[in-house]
Amino acid sequence: MTGRPWWAANELLAFLLELAAVACLFWWGFSLADNLAVQLLTGTAVLAAAVALWGLFAAPRARFRPPLAGVLAVKALVLGGGALALYGVGHPVAAVALGAVVVANTALAETFRRRPAPAA
Repeated sequence: MTGRPWWAANELLAFLLELAAVACLFWWGFSLADNLAVQLLTGTAVLAAAVALWGLFAAPRARFRPPLAGVLAVKALVLGGGALALYGVGHPVAAVALGAVVVANTALAETFRRRPAPAA
């Protein structure tokens, strides 16, 4: 991490955005029903689907490594889905803010990952 503080900060932000997105997806899934048991079931199902997609295709140690377009598609689905979920539970301004930060963070992350590290 020496010599790359912006990269490290952006990676930390990416992790926090991933957590926020899956939390928003759970919240949205939870809000789909009236019965507590069904709320927990739908929230957990949406959360599990997002985590499984992420772990299989977009995580740093993903089981499958699709081309960059595939990874970005999964990121758009999960992270963008988190922003849409936030909109779906009635927070449109927060959803737009989350979406904007996700786009900027992902663009910076992909730029940093493609650039060689500075010589120490």
